[in-house]
Amino acid sequence: MFSFAMVVVTVAIALHASADFRAAVLLLRMQNPQDAGALARLTAVSLDEESITVPTPSGPIRARLYVPKGRPRAPGMVLVHGLHHLGIDEPRLIAFARAMSSSGIRVVTPELLSLADYRVNRDSIDLIGYAARALSVSVGKKVGVLGLSFAGGLALMAASDARFAPYIGFVVSVGAHDDLERVSQFLIKNHIQRPDGSVLTMATHEYGALILIYSYVEDFFPPADVPAAREALRLLLWEKADESRKRAEQLSPESRRKMELLFSGHVEELAGEIEEAIAQHRPEMSAVSPHGHLASLQVPVLLLHGAADNIIPPSELLWLQQEVPANELKSALVTLAMSHVDMKGKPPLMDTLRLVHFMAQLFELTDSIAE
Repeated sequence: MFSFAMVVVTVAIALHASADFRAAVLLLRMQNPQDAGALARLTAVSLDEESITVPTPSGPIRARLYVPKGRPRAPGMVLVHGLHHLGIDEPRLIAFARAMSSSGIRVVTPELLSLADYRVNRDSIDLIGYAARALSVSVGKKVGVLGLSFAGGLALMAASDARFAPYIGFVVSVGAHDDLERVSQFLIKNHIQRPDGSVLTMATHEYGALILIYSYVEDFFPPADVPAAREALRLLLWEKADESRKRAEQLSPESRRKMELLFSGHVEELAGEIEEAIAQHRPEMSAVSPHGHLASLQVPVLLLHGAADNIIPPSELLWLQQEVPANELKSALVTLAMSHVDMKGKPPLMDTLRLVHFMAQLFELTDSIAE
């Protein structure tokens, strides 16, 4: 059986088109950053990395800049992290940014504190826009925006905003949501509707409901318990279960009972309360959902989703296909080669070929904005 690396190397050699070659090499770097193989090493560009800040009306935000050496006219891309407490310091994001920049792209990774705290808020849309504006001004041309997970949907909304549209040349969303309320319902029900009315059934990620409770902790715990409950939930999301249990000891008996349900994985007993919270926060969820908000989008869009994604299910890509203006949607791919936002195992040959072609379109878009 051919390995993933062997397949993409074969593709890279067989396809003489520059974009396909660069795409295949990028996937090698993404799959194994520590040892991407001789082909990736031979084609790699040396990088400069530095910590920077991005100016915004509410104050500067932390970011990291990756610059390919000897490429003064390199196109720019804003790479936005998803829900993870390490933000721009998350090792997989750093590896992805380095792989992108090694392909000849100036990459900025802005830190969005709401997403790093597992919250999908409107302020992140603006911060993505301001990061794109700052990078665009720096390189003197429009830039691409690539959003991971929930940041993918927020990136589409930033590009639809008249304040930021002049600075954004294209958007790539990876594992994005279309409707946060629909995804939230999926996280407690294990099924979700497709646009054609059929239903996708899939066991959801164990952290899905936990993130919902953390986001609206005041709805689940009495005021006196909220600080300790929030900290216990945060530690649990950070996979520090022992510390979380210790913090939960400070809760009232009823609140400890709820936390014990989360520790033991019996979140279904809280499904009714979670549904009530979703209903109560419907307007807030709508405000951070691409659904119904992309009519003014006027940039090329690439949509990518993992077929086995059990956090934001692949049915959301089908909904986004209907939301993105038809003349702007350049490609939409659901692939077995990815889970949520990670490369996954040894995908079938055709999935590998389709993913290489998809990533080649990303390079074609970066080349177009560099002209």
